[in-house]
Amino acid sequence: MLLFIFLLIAILLFTFLILRFYPAFGKKPSLERVQSSPQHSKGSFNNSIPTSMDTSFFTSLTMIRDLMKRNSNRKPDRDIPMVRFPSFDHPHSITKISWFGHSASMVEIGGKRLLLDPMFGRAPSPFPWIGGKRYSTELPFEIDKLPSIDAVIFSHDHYDHLDYGTIRKLRGKVKQFFVPIGVGSHLERWGVHSGHIKELDWWDEVEWDGLTLACTPARHFSGRSLHDRNATLWCSWCIIGNSSRIFFSGDSGYGPHFKEIGLIYGPFDLCLMECGQYDPRWAPIHMSPEETVQAHMDVKGKRLLPIHWGAFTLSFHEWTDPIKRVTECGAEQGVHVVTPRIGETFPVEGDYYPSSKWWE
Repeated sequence: MLLFIFLLIAILLFTFLILRFYPAFGKKPSLERVQSSPQHSKGSFNNSIPTSMDTSFFTSLTMIRDLMKRNSNRKPDRDIPMVRFPSFDHPHSITKISWFGHSASMVEIGGKRLLLDPMFGRAPSPFPWIGGKRYSTELPFEIDKLPSIDAVIFSHDHYDHLDYGTIRKLRGKVKQFFVPIGVGSHLERWGVHSGHIKELDWWDEVEWDGLTLACTPARHFSGRSLHDRNATLWCSWCIIGNSSRIFFSGDSGYGPHFKEIGLIYGPFDLCLMECGQYDPRWAPIHMSPEETVQAHMDVKGKRLLPIHWGAFTLSFHEWTDPIKRVTECGAEQGVHVVTPRIGETFPVEGDYYPSSKWWE
């Protein structure tokens, strides 16, 4: 009996120390830092409409059942096609987009180079050796050889978007970080100077080096450990230059906020819109491909770049299901769906856009 009690205390102590001191978990922001936000109440951030997931015991059992199923197409059976990213010369004045898998992307706009949700780690987990590994064995570039990055923009603090190892490698190359309220606490713990971090709330705008960056709503949640659920805000972003307008959805379930964003900031030349890792059991926080197309139309987008797929398996659908369904729905609705290979760069302006079915 004494041995059991000793082991229990040791396990609890070990868990406490890991949660308290392991850096990948980040740092929960202070209440003073976040409580002034209209989105914050009763100790946490909230969505603008009711948003909940089915966490019943029966649902948990169905998820365990689905996890045990043998589905050979939940992951690709070989390395997926990739374009080696070209040399990093000075960013062009015309707007260009490069997709690196999942939600990680680079936007070159107004002579500036921006990274969106740059998760370049092996696995979306606080412990990189645990969890579903990245489909590709390598990235289309070497992080250490990246040039100076004008700004990094984050949508929220989940592991498949905000990665400790990536920040440790990028922090000396980035001039400015733009994040939703509270997320700066993680970056500060990881060695980013607070003067290089700008936190924004929904509908906040900032004029920065010739660009307008607007933090806009999303329908999601946040958290990196057992004690920080919804302690930081989540968001989408509008990136507005002199000649082009970009919308980045972050993670979001479908909702009326898309039409509101379209009315205020649309139309957009290109939308990087979440499309992947969905399931009926968490439909309020992740869109189906058909909802992705509808959200794109709601914000008044011209071209649609589906993101949040092609790198990790975080749901139960086949890995090609998102792109097949979104291209089919896009064709039915007259939406131009852009399908670059990982690492491929294409201009936002002009008539060309990648459209190959490279996943087949």
